[in-house]
Amino acid sequence: MRIYTRSGDKGETSLIYGKRVPKNDVRVEAYGTCDETNSMVGLALSQLANETWKGKQEVIDALHRVQTILFHVGAELATPSDKEVMWKLKQEHIDQLETTIDRWDQDLEELKNFILPSGHPAAASLHVARTIARRAERVTISMGDDLTNPLVQSYLNRLSDFLFVAARYVNHHLGGEELPLHTDI
Repeated sequence: MRIYTRSGDKGETSLIYGKRVPKNDVRVEAYGTCDETNSMVGLALSQLANETWKGKQEVIDALHRVQTILFHVGAELATPSDKEVMWKLKQEHIDQLETTIDRWDQDLEELKNFILPSGHPAAASLHVARTIARRAERVTISMGDDLTNPLVQSYLNRLSDFLFVAARYVNHHLGGEELPLHTDI
């Protein structure tokens, strides 16, 4: 099978079940932004590959789980609202993010002011992933009634919180500096 089909050369793409839509359709933007988030999480993972600390495997496993769920969320978003979704996001996926956020947050210093995205390259990448997840959330809101599973919006909201804490957690364990926001500029 060839990687290119030429079927999108005129600005259209196929959703799951074959429905053709313009490539700038809000649904395509939503699942494309989830894919972008997923890729940035992958970059962060690659930057952790040669690092060592107790708990590293838990972080890697959690990020791989996020990548898998984001892939499925993208498939859910790529399914027309009048068709059956093959895999559906569940509340337990959001609950797992919250549990991990709470566990990792216990190891971190309490924030007393805003911080700038910074520190270890993996942490900085997770901050970028966080902002992309926020954009994915905004795009899914734009889908309106075409968003058939409201948990997708909730998951993306919680995911950005998770990625923020993950960035801080990585910085904490790898000595990355968290730069506070200065107000005297």
